[in-house]
Amino acid sequence: MYTDSHCHLNFPELMSQLDSIQQAMVAAHVTRAMVICTTMEKFDEVYNLAMANDNMWATVGVHPDNEGVREPSLQDLLDGAARPKVVAIGETGLDYYQMDERKGGRTVADMEWQRERFRTHIRAARQTGLPLVIHTRQASDDTIAILKEEGETGGAGCAGGVFHCFTESQAVARAALDLGFYISLSGILTFKTAADLREVAKFVPDDRLLIETDSPYLAPVPHRGKLNNPSFVPLVAKLLGELRGSTSEAIGELTTQNFLKLFAKTAV
Repeated sequence: MYTDSHCHLNFPELMSQLDSIQQAMVAAHVTRAMVICTTMEKFDEVYNLAMANDNMWATVGVHPDNEGVREPSLQDLLDGAARPKVVAIGETGLDYYQMDERKGGRTVADMEWQRERFRTHIRAARQTGLPLVIHTRQASDDTIAILKEEGETGGAGCAGGVFHCFTESQAVARAALDLGFYISLSGILTFKTAADLREVAKFVPDDRLLIETDSPYLAPVPHRGKLNNPSFVPLVAKLLGELRGSTSEAIGELTTQNFLKLFAKTAV
């Protein structure tokens, strides 16, 4: 069995195909999927999708790169986290990718709004005891620093969570692991350009490993460039098995058990 720990099934291009995607998931032995919230405006949509499907769960949060959307208050996140089948806080974090081009020439100093939003999510996670789903892109130093500043040091009382769709260096992976976080790998792992990431994939301990699609994006080879969906997550497991001297099925079972341990509320 396999678990897709991060997908966006509420996005229109997937919602319109949900019945066929569910059938494909059954055929591929994908038994669970985490539907990730990226704006408060879409939270009810994500939540209702999880409630309507026994094999889905939800998060509450606002993606770091979303501007012009409702800014989440701490209470917004606490209220969302109290609902059934909401098992994590996020997707949250920092995204500085091509910042100058996309953000009209702004500097890292100008991105304080992202850092404050991230802190709000961390505080919600610590208050609720739910794990964080972290997105970090070209911002790993600040991501790690803010986690530490907010008390996420890997000790008792920490929320922990996962660095999703990991594409950073082995040093960043080590720093995340030292703070008690899991590492989730996506279809990027199968891309020809991902040699360094494949080394990271061999480095992550068995008990901190997750897999995901991040669908509708990043379809793994041989579907690269096509619309991604959770039924493709076994292809990530297959390559991981090859890299780690294991099998697709064993990786699927391992990462499913890790998912259930990290997102313990899925058992409620």
